[in-house]
Amino acid sequence: HRHAGMDRWRGRVALVTGASVGIGASVARALVQHGMKVVGCARNVDKIEKLAAECQSAGYTGTLIPYKCDLSNQEEILSMFSAIRTLHQGVDVCINNAGLAHAEPLLSGKTEGWRNMLDVNVLALSICAREAYQSMKERNVDDGHIININSMSGHRVLPASGVHFYSATKYAVTALTEGLRQELREAKTHIKVTCISPGLVETEFAFRLHNSDPEKAAATYESIKCLKAEDIASAITFVLSTPPHVQIGDIQMRPVEQVS
Repeated sequence: HRHAGMDRWRGRVALVTGASVGIGASVARALVQHGMKVVGCARNVDKIEKLAAECQSAGYTGTLIPYKCDLSNQEEILSMFSAIRTLHQGVDVCINNAGLAHAEPLLSGKTEGWRNMLDVNVLALSICAREAYQSMKERNVDDGHIININSMSGHRVLPASGVHFYSATKYAVTALTEGLRQELREAKTHIKVTCISPGLVETEFAFRLHNSDPEKAAATYESIKCLKAEDIASAITFVLSTPPHVQIGDIQMRPVEQVS
């Protein structure tokens, strides 16, 4: 997994949201392996602290800094960015990984579930992108990178009523990523923005979606050979290691066996 292009990130700061499990944990580990200072945030930092200790004992050149943050609360996001400014100057790479689905259909779903998905999947992502950009701008960092973890559900609507609202939030991520690209051009920066759109990845995602039905969640991942969180981390190190003039817009990746 050595990318020569990753060398320029050595010693620089990456924020990874939702870093306690799944894709976020894998990405945090990969960036620490490549010598980055990674601020990993989540509501529960126990697992991030454990991961930080693992990274340290593995002798990785970077460091993982756990940070407790509820992304559905703007105040907490802003105070996290201000802590990063104080302790580590600022954010050079922002990985907007945190995201979740609640099984709330459009015809009968609970508003709270919809609101929570909007808060985390759309608003937190937008707030983090904005704050990361402001951090880069105030330090004249012109080569930063914002990476949004999107979904194949940001590109097509599955006939599964439980994920329709989730899919709408991911369509928003598709539009937001392109909107950011245009605004970064307009601002005459060389800061890049990319989204990664995976299909089925074996994480805690389905268990949270079907929280009342763990068998259904397990069956989701057993039906085909799924992507692993590490596969997404590899895509991210690839995206980060591209030359300065190359910007990857979106990587759509599915398990080979996935039907749609």
